[in-house]
Amino acid sequence: MFHAPLLTSLAPAADAFQATWAFLLKGGFFMIPLSLCSVIGIMAILYKFLSLTRNRVIPAALARDVEAFEHLLAENRADGVVRQFQAGQSTLARLCAVAIKNRDKDVGEITQCVESAAREEAVSLHSGISVLDVLVTVAPLLGLLGSTSGLVVIFEGLGETTDHVLVAHGIAVALHTTIFGIVTAVVCVVAHSYFIRRIEKLTVRLESLLGSFVHACMSRPAAPL
Repeated sequence: MFHAPLLTSLAPAADAFQATWAFLLKGGFFMIPLSLCSVIGIMAILYKFLSLTRNRVIPAALARDVEAFEHLLAENRADGVVRQFQAGQSTLARLCAVAIKNRDKDVGEITQCVESAAREEAVSLHSGISVLDVLVTVAPLLGLLGSTSGLVVIFEGLGETTDHVLVAHGIAVALHTTIFGIVTAVVCVVAHSYFIRRIEKLTVRLESLLGSFVHACMSRPAAPL
């Protein structure tokens, strides 16, 4: 049997779910694509939160090793760090691996190789952002379309009733889709702005680390690596 405190704590959640479900039902057919948009948006946001974690892009420990790479080379302790590069478990590691692979070339050629790899990594960092871009545009339009179709039905039936309260209620119900669409778009806009800003900060940090790393690779012969 459930304890009374547990049932008491679950009651508000059940009421909130019922209210949300009733809200969705009132919106009519267009709540289906809008609900699908909201689910896709949540999945895209969760994916970006997971893919843009520091350990996946610039692990703190690896960043410190990259900054001290020249000293590690001088002390012949760079083998472990190079193995981390070759494992390629983060964006920084993969880009450093490209620099190590081309270390026998001059600085300009190494930089060009790293920049080419960095463009591919940038595409990976931005994956999922386009989904939020689309939802920001589509969700409000679906909401307006749902409200407009509902208002058309209401106004077509004005000649059959003089109950203004009923008409006002029908208009309020028709606007449910607009509210839902705008809420979905607002959440996606906020998430989009946050992720774009985070990608910019990570990109700047990568450029700073790789700039010094390329010169560190050139400061020692290729043989120790």
